[in-house]
Amino acid sequence: MKILLSKPGLDGHDVGVKVLAQALKEAGYHVLYTGLRKTVDEILDMAIEQRVDVIGLSILSGTHLIIAENIRKTMDDRGIQISWVVGGNIPAQDVEALMKLGPDKVFPTGTQLKEVVEYFNSLT
Repeated sequence: MKILLSKPGLDGHDVGVKVLAQALKEAGYHVLYTGLRKTVDEILDMAIEQRVDVIGLSILSGTHLIIAENIRKTMDDRGIQISWVVGGNIPAQDVEALMKLGPDKVFPTGTQLKEVVEYFNSLT
């Protein structure tokens, strides 16, 4: 499975997503990372170019609902059908609203690396 991890928007902190990338690599996954401050179009273009199976959005800025809505709309407009997940600084009360926007999974604040790896293991 090929996973693209991304930092959409203006987040300037990526230590957590790099730790996650390493954990997923150690679990046997092919992981790509977009780097900081990517637009929705940049993320989706890279996902298509690299033929990834899953896009992971790491959002710490509090803009998770806006970015998820933008991802869903852009994917629909462009006819893109790639699984996607959202994690980061996500309050528990926002999980339901995020899920309605279309990700396959939301990892709220406090999710352990083991849980994320187990989720991806369940997909294979």
